[in-house]
Amino acid sequence: MSDRNDDLFAAARAVTPGGVNSPVRAYGSVGGTPRFLASASGARVTDAAGTEYIDLVASWGPALLGHAHPEVVAAVQEAATRGLSFGAPTEGEVELAGVIADRVRFGDVRPVERVRLVSTGTEATMTAIRLARGATGRDLLVKFAGHYHGHSDGLLAAAGSGVATLALPGSAGVPAPIAAQTLVIDYNDPDALAAVFAEHGDRIAAVIVEASSANMGVVAPVPGFNKLIADTVHEHGALMILDEVLTGFRVHPAGFWALQAAAGEDYQPDIFTFGKVVGGGMPLAALGGRAEVMDLLAPVGPVYQAGTLSGNPLSVAAGLATLRLATPEVYETIDAASTRLVAALESALADAGVTHAVAKAGNLFNPSFRASAPRNYAEAQAQDVFRYAPFFHSMREQGVALPPSVFEAWFLTAAHGDEELSRIEEALPAASRAAAGAQS
Repeated sequence: MSDRNDDLFAAARAVTPGGVNSPVRAYGSVGGTPRFLASASGARVTDAAGTEYIDLVASWGPALLGHAHPEVVAAVQEAATRGLSFGAPTEGEVELAGVIADRVRFGDVRPVERVRLVSTGTEATMTAIRLARGATGRDLLVKFAGHYHGHSDGLLAAAGSGVATLALPGSAGVPAPIAAQTLVIDYNDPDALAAVFAEHGDRIAAVIVEASSANMGVVAPVPGFNKLIADTVHEHGALMILDEVLTGFRVHPAGFWALQAAAGEDYQPDIFTFGKVVGGGMPLAALGGRAEVMDLLAPVGPVYQAGTLSGNPLSVAAGLATLRLATPEVYETIDAASTRLVAALESALADAGVTHAVAKAGNLFNPSFRASAPRNYAEAQAQDVFRYAPFFHSMREQGVALPPSVFEAWFLTAAHGDEELSRIEEALPAASRAAAGAQS
């Protein structure tokens, strides 16, 4: 018997490719009908059929404070009364850029001196790469297998047969010559990094890397790897682009870079990209870095970037309110909740006899159905993926909404209190038993 979600999915597929506007929403890896969400508040979401869930997606990260935080909503509503879009500079843009630059610091180190606001994470990383090429006069880009930096052509590249082999298109519609400007190497592999620079070092403009991978499941950098990237690129006259679209202001008040700095890892990226939390749930992203690099952007420099809706006043209002409310206490709350749920998840899977490792990076985590946490894309793929679908559906039937893919991080919010955490803990044993009984 169908419900409102089934009806909406059928209607959506008649007018939208696959029935969704972003592929993972289609439930392709877990099966079943996507939940069409009608509302959200705090740590909970409600679908079109009126069913409420404890949410561990958090809009894929932006809902740091919880959904529809009253002060964030009020800031957006107040901004809307003054106009939805101007296509002109606003005071709010200046304030938000200043807040971003001021937050990204550790001690006296402040690597972000200039900030450019854009609308999406894809736009931020695309601009960062163009900027790096403009700064160095070089064409080649190095990225890591399994890292996601948006869907621009050069970043949808599949690895070649060797560590320094020019890449091939990883998506239809990507011209081979564009893909060939990207070199794809294994993550957390110092030898691969050294080899690609040994062969192509004088033609590499930049290395782009997720501060901590969270798009092949959570795969943290091994200690010293991000510093090694920075040291290597600077030795060869290239730049390091640290993609904090997902981790920025999510795992620490100053992002994953500062989390590592606090642990003693001393390195400075040249360009950062931010998204998700920085817009408070509205379409907004940013890139930032040293003045000498950022000032190569037009209208000061020769690297062109523009956007009619860049710095949209509603998005800026949401971002400002979110970052101002994202106090150290917010991060302490989320970190504690993450520690609690990781322990409960590990216990439930172990009790059910499921081979597993819970991968962690700051307060981000997710289960991996293999004996050890993955260190790279090949290891992330080498797990019992088939166990996730029954796990996912069991949790959903018990009122807990998980990401509809085993290759996604779980996100908590400051609104996840004891009641919500207890509900999740109570659902884990049955879901783990479902995973244990899964057949490949």
